[in-house]
Amino acid sequence: MSAMAASLADFSTMLQRNFRHTLRNPTALFNAVLFPIVMMLMFVHVFGGSFDVGGVDYIDYATPGVIMMTIGYGVSATAIAVQSDMATGIINRFRVMDVSPSSVLVAHVVASVLRSLASIVCIVLIALAMGFRPDANPLQWLGVLGMVLFALFAIGWLTVALGLGAKTPENAGFAVVPLMMLPFLSNAFVQTDNMGAGARQFAQYQPFSPITETLRGLLAGDPSAGPAMQAVGWCVGLTLFGFLRARAKYTQRT
Repeated sequence: MSAMAASLADFSTMLQRNFRHTLRNPTALFNAVLFPIVMMLMFVHVFGGSFDVGGVDYIDYATPGVIMMTIGYGVSATAIAVQSDMATGIINRFRVMDVSPSSVLVAHVVASVLRSLASIVCIVLIALAMGFRPDANPLQWLGVLGMVLFALFAIGWLTVALGLGAKTPENAGFAVVPLMMLPFLSNAFVQTDNMGAGARQFAQYQPFSPITETLRGLLAGDPSAGPAMQAVGWCVGLTLFGFLRARAKYTQRT
């Protein structure tokens, strides 16, 4: 068997293993869907009338933000799973079995992407039931899917790196709290112009804001090149940083 075929076989096995773990713990997936739904109901029906978002229906403005919040909120399970693999010694067993190191890490990232993607589909369906009316054409919907997948892979690699760097499952869950909070400190739910000094600058120059704005433009049928280029740049940078950091931590700890 060639090296590439062996790596693909290892990846398939690791991915099936991660899916089995997810099926044994459906609470993590349920919580990743439930919390964004609760927050969307709260922002749209409780706080939405208090926000000035330029005359746009608030459900249309907030849905891309809830998508990003779903991405951020779904990373905890991945970080804990990665750290648990390291703590229980299963990684060392894989090394003895000559399992490709990249297959172990990539399987965690892909499993994280697929779990979050399932949550996002549920969120979009519920948003449509609440009155969300996107104007995107088929090509723009493909752009939405591409942007979401790119963001998921970037955050996934960063999450795996954080999980590998943690010493306990509790520390792993705590390490990803900033990723869970970033959507609230972005333009996900309010325009940055309405924020105070300091908070406005932080929101403008953090990764979730251009990604959210790109999704918002695509879904509205009016994409903008500026936010899209920033979003892609952030995703590329986070993916490279997360991948290199994860590989280094994996090698160091095994």
